[in-house]
Amino acid sequence: MSARPREFKDTTVIDAAMEVFWEHGYEGSSAEKLCEHTGLGKGSLYNAFGSKHALYEKALKRYQELGIEGQVDILEQPGPVKDRLRSLMEWAIDQDFNGEERRGCLAINAAIERGGKDPVVASLVSGHIGRLEKALSQLIASGQRSGEISSKRPAIVLARSFLSSYYGLRVLGKVVEDRKVLEDVVEGTLAAL
Repeated sequence: MSARPREFKDTTVIDAAMEVFWEHGYEGSSAEKLCEHTGLGKGSLYNAFGSKHALYEKALKRYQELGIEGQVDILEQPGPVKDRLRSLMEWAIDQDFNGEERRGCLAINAAIERGGKDPVVASLVSGHIGRLEKALSQLIASGQRSGEISSKRPAIVLARSFLSSYYGLRVLGKVVEDRKVLEDVVEGTLAAL
């Protein structure tokens, strides 16, 4: 019977690893970079997490907890529905234009890098997207009931369309230099509702 890695609770280490994976991707995050940024030696790192992939999973889960919480908070603020949807997209633009790195969304980066070949990553990212989809669908249904959203299409269909624009915006935010282009995506997305 093999020894099971101990459960590691130190979010400081997971947060440091998350930053490494966010900046360098999974493949570009060497054990040396992870050790340097987490402050753990290689033996301690593998003792605590079992593998680089297990640490990556924890980092993605941590990102999901933090990211979804912040995004859902935006959607649950008081005010008109479209203003809240706009705020979410503007938050994304601000995130993606923040700093020199232009790191984008870690969940989307993970989906692009590993989603097609790593079922665990695909499942984690799908969970992240599913949680946001649920919050969006509820908000959009609320907007339809109040008359703020005129489309008669099912709220889940509108939420999925919005998600497509939202995550497309996140990808564009990594490469488009002109913020106005992204703002046009926001306007077009909201006009379709």
